[in-house]
Amino acid sequence: MANAPHGPASYFPAIEAKYGRPVDEWLTLLAATDVAGHSALVNWLKSEHGLGHGHATALVQFHLHPEKWARA
Repeated sequence: MANAPHGPASYFPAIEAKYGRPVDEWLTLLAATDVAGHSALVNWLKSEHGLGHGHATALVQFHLHPEKWARA
């Protein structure tokens, strides 16, 4: 499928299903936090919100570089 999301966006349906929040809400939380840097943001999502490492990494990667990833 040519229009299928790839990279971090491919995780978004699973993130929404597992944690019960839309991705846009997670991205809003990331934008609002004072935490900075990839690793620190991943650790913040894991410790404060209980996300798994892969899901936290996907959200942070998309948050930091949205222009790089397709989103359906």
